[in-house]
Amino acid sequence: MEVPAAVVEFLHSLIPHKPAAELYTMLGLQKQGKTLFYRDFLHHLRHSHDRFVIAPGIKGLVMLVFTLPSFPYVFKVIRDKLGKDVTKAHIRGKYQLVKVHDRVGRMADIWEFSYAGFPKHRFSGELLAELRELAPSMFEEEGDNIVIKHLYIERRITPLNMWIDQANAHGDRAKIDHAIREYGDAIRQLLAANIFPGDMLYKNFGLTRNGRVVFYDYDEIQYVTECNFRRIPPAPDYESEMSSEPWYSVGPNDVFPEEFEHFLLNVRNVREPFMRYHAELLEAGFWNRHKARILEGHLEDVFPYPQDMRFRNAFGAGSRAQRDRNVRNVRNVRNQPEATDD
Repeated sequence: MEVPAAVVEFLHSLIPHKPAAELYTMLGLQKQGKTLFYRDFLHHLRHSHDRFVIAPGIKGLVMLVFTLPSFPYVFKVIRDKLGKDVTKAHIRGKYQLVKVHDRVGRMADIWEFSYAGFPKHRFSGELLAELRELAPSMFEEEGDNIVIKHLYIERRITPLNMWIDQANAHGDRAKIDHAIREYGDAIRQLLAANIFPGDMLYKNFGLTRNGRVVFYDYDEIQYVTECNFRRIPPAPDYESEMSSEPWYSVGPNDVFPEEFEHFLLNVRNVREPFMRYHAELLEAGFWNRHKARILEGHLEDVFPYPQDMRFRNAFGAGSRAQRDRNVRNVRNVRNQPEATDD
């Protein structure tokens, strides 16, 4: 782009609810996006009074996540005591992968900050206690300020597991149907971009305000082409089948899609829509076919927005009368004399 600001201004006219910081980030201009975001953040702090609190939802084993209720973002800090056999460098590598990869509208944009300052009095006591317990090396207390040495910032969205629980509490099957269809579509589109989420639990996905499901927990993300999708072989005998240990070898990159059923379909009212829309996600053959296409160099088209939210062709949208008016307007423009230097 010769003039990025002009591109951002044009995009903002199409999607006015998107802050300029997010538009710059979407275009790959991360530094400009971060600068504008932090400027907006400081402005919000000056004009708000609520406190930073631990983000709602199931707590992860890798990240400590907090939020400011009046500000639509979450702040993620890598714990010192990791609950998995990984290092901080490994986690940073996964987030860097997402930062430079095509996110196909299904992975949350992230801003990475170092030594970011926060007013200490705006932190709740519970959040401060958790920082001191779980991530003491990741922040410093300097007088009236908290300085976090390294963190990631993402837009706050509703975790999919909470959405499903709320829909079940209200008996809203339509909401669950929509969420599960979107969940499977998100996985399919990530697959088209050569991304395997790794941990496919509902708590690692969320719904945006437009009702789209996006993935936001990146610590187990992998390229599809690095995965070995397998079927579980038949047990040689009854004792092996009932054993707590698998009767088959499992490599570090082996994935058994049929196992997804045990942790994805045990939620109330989820099985029926999942099997109706996305049963093939439980089959190793489905994943291997797409992996083969990626290795052969095929690039899949990805349309994350539904048809009713996409741009319409000027001659195909609206009523017949409107289409006729569009045609007449175009003809009138074409019939006008060309402009001259005069």
